[in-house]
Amino acid sequence: MDPEPPLTEDSTTHLRTVGKREILRDRVGNALRAAIISGELTPGTVYSAPTLAAKFGVSSTPVREAMIDLVKEGLVVAQPNKGFLITEVSEKDLDEVTAVRLLVEPPSVRAVVPLVPAEDFPALRKLAQRIVVAAEQGDLIGYVEADRVFHLALLAHSGNRRLLEVVSHLRAQTRLLGLAPLVKNGTLVDSAAEHHQLLDFVEARNAEAAELFMHRHIGHVRGIWAGGS
Repeated sequence: MDPEPPLTEDSTTHLRTVGKREILRDRVGNALRAAIISGELTPGTVYSAPTLAAKFGVSSTPVREAMIDLVKEGLVVAQPNKGFLITEVSEKDLDEVTAVRLLVEPPSVRAVVPLVPAEDFPALRKLAQRIVVAAEQGDLIGYVEADRVFHLALLAHSGNRRLLEVVSHLRAQTRLLGLAPLVKNGTLVDSAAEHHQLLDFVEARNAEAAELFMHRHIGHVRGIWAGGS
């Protein structure tokens, strides 16, 4: 077998360009996913790539690429020559997703309590504070994305990659259509502060309290956050 040809300056420049594009695609995808979950992008509405590109301050290419990923996740449906339809989630869907999250996430949080190194708590506190800041600013997209990053960062201490994939997928199927009213009445900041309270239990190595708190925290998704009872 012939040896692979060495990378030229042009080829390495191309690889860097591809890498930057993939990073942008991921960033745009995370923002779009958060916009769908928060209700910033209205369920049942078709959005064109140029419209979304203008909203997020990027070109249409990374938006189209990111939307292809979201099609695979079932968050949007491609509409030929029109754009992308934001899928609607039924009450039954929300009930099922919440039920599975309650089975998976609280015991998983309990399991990681003794595994989080003391030196990791400052970084986790910063992630929790990003959620609070987004709530204070009324930034729903930033709130949802910061919330996702925090919870996955905490569960990452389990060392279980498949757990992170499952939790990430379940969270993407949630719809937090009740977030906007919480911004208006000023209670979203209180909900955001719960992430610091969860960390208090984890840092105190109180696994049982962390599990119970996480159970209540997820209950908000189906209740207040999702616009339900």
